[in-house]
Amino acid sequence: MERDEVLTRMYEAAALWSVGHVTAAEVVGAACDLLVAGFDGLNLATLAGVHIRHADEDVPDLLEAALQDVGLAYHPRGSQAGREAAVRVMASRVLTGRMPTLELVVWAHSTIGHDRVALAERLVELDDVYDTLEYTDMTEQEVNDEVLAEARRIVGPSR
Repeated sequence: MERDEVLTRMYEAAALWSVGHVTAAEVVGAACDLLVAGFDGLNLATLAGVHIRHADEDVPDLLEAALQDVGLAYHPRGSQAGREAAVRVMASRVLTGRMPTLELVVWAHSTIGHDRVALAERLVELDDVYDTLEYTDMTEQEVNDEVLAEARRIVGPSR
């Protein structure tokens, strides 16, 4: 894997872990990939060395320092910043074709919910639109297009 790819994978794993979407074991796996790709740091190595059986207990205490070793932002579990980072990660997956639009809005609705993260509110509303499509004058393609536009807005001009 390329260095940028593994760094992105770690960022995504940490952000999605903060909202409970990936396991602590997946975060440990991403840390291992960073070491293999040539990243260094005592805290990163400590995180990568966590036995999968102990990941749930150890990752919360080790992740912040390990992310600092590689210059990535840390978002505590359940934090607003973590929810926003996770929304951006998932939106970017739609834009890169790694996730269908419907899956994004279902995830946003079930993970984030209504009125919790302004950044995700339109995605949550669009899940409701998919659910009531037969009662609207929109086609499924129009809703898909709106989800794509919203994902672009969320990710911003850098992608």
